[in-house]
Amino acid sequence: MKTKGIKPALCITVVLLFFAAMAKTSQAGDRNNIVSGQKESKPVTIDVSRFPTLQAAFDAVPLSGGEVIIPPGNYELSKPLVLTTADTHIKGAGTSTHLINLNENGESALIIRPKNLSDQKAEIWRVQLSDFRVSGNPKSGDGISFERVQELFVTGLTVDHNGRNGISLTRCPENPRINHCNITYNAKVGIYIIACDDIVVSANQFEENQDALQLVDGYNLSMSGNNIDDHLRYGIVIENTYGSFISSNMIEECNSTAIILDRDCYGITISANVIADDGSGIELRDAWGCTVSANTFVMVFNFAVLIGPNSGRHTITGNNFCNSYIGDGKNKRTDQSKDEPFRLGRDGGTGITLQGTSDIAISGNVFGGLSGEAVKADEKCSRISVTGNVMTDLGRRATGPKTAIDLGGAKESTVKDNTIENTMTVK
Repeated sequence: MKTKGIKPALCITVVLLFFAAMAKTSQAGDRNNIVSGQKESKPVTIDVSRFPTLQAAFDAVPLSGGEVIIPPGNYELSKPLVLTTADTHIKGAGTSTHLINLNENGESALIIRPKNLSDQKAEIWRVQLSDFRVSGNPKSGDGISFERVQELFVTGLTVDHNGRNGISLTRCPENPRINHCNITYNAKVGIYIIACDDIVVSANQFEENQDALQLVDGYNLSMSGNNIDDHLRYGIVIENTYGSFISSNMIEECNSTAIILDRDCYGITISANVIADDGSGIELRDAWGCTVSANTFVMVFNFAVLIGPNSGRHTITGNNFCNSYIGDGKNKRTDQSKDEPFRLGRDGGTGITLQGTSDIAISGNVFGGLSGEAVKADEKCSRISVTGNVMTDLGRRATGPKTAIDLGGAKESTVKDNTIENTMTVK
């Protein structure tokens, strides 16, 4: 029996369709690196020492990207360096590669952005910075500024003494990563992030910036393993953001508040941080549906946790609120007198303050060595549940009877099954 053959016309049609699809795939293969009318070249390695200026070396990076190696040396900048090429790695030799911003007009040292910013759809992808130092002066701008850069990666940088932010990210929504950096003594924020998402900030050290990190209008922040010390105002400020976690950070000696959630935050977890010797701990200023768990609040002076009238539906569980007690009736730090204002470095501690909030579960916490109450609410609060906590040695600055829990007439609320030292009362 004969087998019918495939018609030649059908074969030609299939072949043409296949090659058309392949061509379309090839053209779209890397939409970020190919400019209309230009062919993509191979990635290159560029040694800055072979160019008259750093900017000339940056400009020599082809559309296909490559690696720009900056040898050791002090590189003084009077105007911003600008990189506009994707798939590019700028690499130094550690802090011996030092970009020094001499500009006093508020401009950044290094700007990474698309070439045509006026095109609102323009963006570049996969830029990496590693192993160099960027410093400025009181009148300079940001150390490093990213705008519309996707999948950026920053690691091993020292960014210090800049006149504004250390590192700023604007509209970089796809997977930005910043880790293993030392970000210190910047006049504004160590890392300032606006309109970004899927963000990883980990294993960095922040010292004496005004604030360590601010995230505005974003989501999916993973911030863990950072050391935040000696900040002039706040530690971490999150606004209009959801679905994030702040975990396993060391936050010490912020003059004001360690962590603030504001402007319609929701679904955020703050867990396993050590918040030590700060002016205040965690403020849920405008936040909903968040969890505060397994944190240690040691020597936090104005409040350890404050939930205001624009926040609610939160869980506070498994935390330790304490002073510097080390057993045998001894405190490690010097006591403050009852008439002395709170001072960082002195013994003390605070608990949870609720102001006009509702639907709060407080359970499984330990409160010990605090200056006042473990939990204090007001009559505008409602549906507060305080159960299964341990409370001891409270009211250390109290002048009258010592109170462990004072819900202030909060409505529809429950206080039960708490283990409370018998010298204290519950209101």
